[in-house]
Amino acid sequence: MSLAVINVSAQDDIYPAPPYNGVLYIKNATIHVGNGQVIQNGAIKVNNGKIEQIGANVSVPSEGKVIDAQGKHVYPGLILSNSQLGLVEVSSVRATSDGTEIGELNPNIRSVVAYNTDSKLINTLKSNGILLVNVIPAGGLISGSSSVVQLDAWNWEDAAYKMENGIHFNMPSLINRPNPFAQFFGGNQPQTDPIKRGLEQVDRIKSFFGEAKSYFAQEKKTEANLKFEAVKGLFNKSQKLFVHCDLVKEILIATDFVKEFGFDVVLVGASESWQIADLIKQNNMSVILSQAHSLPTMVDDDVDQPYKTAAALQKAGVLYAINDDDGSARGRNLPFNAGTYSAYGITKEEALSAITLNAARILGIGDRTGSLEVGKDANIVVSVGDILDMKSSIVTHAFIMGREVSLSDKHKQLYDRYKHKYNLK
Repeated sequence: MSLAVINVSAQDDIYPAPPYNGVLYIKNATIHVGNGQVIQNGAIKVNNGKIEQIGANVSVPSEGKVIDAQGKHVYPGLILSNSQLGLVEVSSVRATSDGTEIGELNPNIRSVVAYNTDSKLINTLKSNGILLVNVIPAGGLISGSSSVVQLDAWNWEDAAYKMENGIHFNMPSLINRPNPFAQFFGGNQPQTDPIKRGLEQVDRIKSFFGEAKSYFAQEKKTEANLKFEAVKGLFNKSQKLFVHCDLVKEILIATDFVKEFGFDVVLVGASESWQIADLIKQNNMSVILSQAHSLPTMVDDDVDQPYKTAAALQKAGVLYAINDDDGSARGRNLPFNAGTYSAYGITKEEALSAITLNAARILGIGDRTGSLEVGKDANIVVSVGDILDMKSSIVTHAFIMGREVSLSDKHKQLYDRYKHKYNLK
């Protein structure tokens, strides 16, 4: 009589990888650098978490830690530029949602301290090659600061990759959409003009930044103002202002923050950015495109306009990143969104750059990651097929700062569990 023991691990058994202090080689790969360059049959040498050599002529020893990527593709770790990963687990369950603070002006809120490294969603992103995420707060007009995290950590301190890289401003809607039910629930109260109210809120935000500027101009301060201190990085260029908006008129208002205060502005969403791409370039603003798989903003736009927006920005020379903010995918479809854009006017390598190097530059980490170049962190993904193609992409290895991280996740564990239950092979 024999006893077979099946080890079905739980999510809690997926541990962060320990530091790897040594040399690692990846050889015989098609290397997509992330800056548009592709190296055929190339190799990468990683030493103590940093890329030391890369190219077609790297000498690879027969001993040591060597990964043969024959027939496979190697990419920089993908970057999700705008997400509430680790802040919101199940949006309909209030106890698992910690992404929004009450009040309209909360620049001193730090999203990273609420980041939950035990989220079940984190490992599902790693399985698709996403290794870095910009975690953002929500709610109010100024939500607080975002931070970039790496997805293999014990706690938020371990996860922090770039602390407080930007302040997030939610532009009030400047489109008048009358409420058809107002006559039934609003009584005889006059309807507020939403555009007028939105412009008043914008003026309030400008006044706030004006007061902050005056505050920093003081040589001696009688007392510290936490809200003003939180936006100091906007004035010394160590932070960027992320403006969440879509319409042309909203983007035009965003340019005011460049002209009046000299801020580095990133437009998030910006679905109508294709209409004024040249103006965006002139003001040196960058763009994070939220979602390709969506309807156009206006009813008279081309039905495929969301797919073509990246090409318009590319042509104008605007620095842009591609994102996935689908509430059901929760960021997992990031590479496939980029693949969709590549069918509408940009190349595969340009689409890859939009989720690697471009995203890194926008988030202020372009000197450390985003491309496979000497001196940068070894954030590397190995895939059997094209990582932008849902059919062929199978991620086999992932490295964060040289550490080979687990690619197990809740989805795979459930698959194994029920395959065992029904005795399937």
